Amino acid sequence: MGQNLQTGGWLRPVDLAREHGLSTQAVRNYEEAGILPPADRTAHGYRRYTASHAAALRAFLALVPGHGHGTAAAVLRAVNEGAAQEAYRLIDESHAQLLEDRRTLHAVEKALRDLEPLSDTREAPDSGSGSGSGSGSGSGGTFIGPLARRLGIRPATLRTWERAGLVRPRRDPVSGYRVYDEADVRDARLAHQLRRGGYPLERIALLTAQVRSAGGLEPLGAALADWHGRLTARGRAMLAGAAALDAYLRTRA
Repeated sequence: MGQNLQTGGWLRPVDLAREHGLSTQAVRNYEEAGILPPADRTAHGYRRYTASHAAALRAFLALVPGHGHGTAAAVLRAVNEGAAQEAYRLIDESHAQLLEDRRTLHAVEKALRDLEPLSDTREAPDSGSGSGSGSGSGSGGTFIGPLARRLGIRPATLRTWERAGLVRPRRDPVSGYRVYDEADVRDARLAHQLRRGGYPLERIALLTAQVRSAGGLEPLGAALADWHGRLTARGRAMLAGAAALDAYLRTRA
């Protein structure tokens, strides 16, 4: 492990620091934060760490990539305070969040697969749609009534989605009607699929913003592949963190 065990099995702050490329001040800060258990002191006030302290530091640094700095610190503090059940709860919450993120990704991919080509909906808006009446937009696109009918929703729902940022129709300069172009229709269909899956407007707004910034659904494929990769990396990091934490717990048994 590369540790420089001192006389009597004690370790100095520099011994813990060198293993991870840290500063000795960082090691002292981790102790003050409760991430490392309190160290014994020599008669001159120097810290004396043990192999258990080294295992605690390894556990913390291994937990950070999968759980984040805040959760990793809270887990180690709970263990050091004798509240192992709280540490396990925090870890369970991280795993539950990872599972929820995987489900969200699955729902997004399913929603994208389920987007079927729309028939041409460029026609006059309904007088009861809340957008007035008249002929076509004159410059392409579809109105709120025809789009709502095609999706099987009410025009009021589309207006709610607009307020939440899911769709951004332009206004016809002459009539003032909402006009949904091809990208707006795509966003509305994607929102419809995700709403059917039970996802809140806030999450859907983030996704549609991603689609817009990517330039459409095709470029989003790279973002989804990256999302998969990041979830896999988190899962693997959680496994490594669990092994390191278990090793630390064994030193305290």
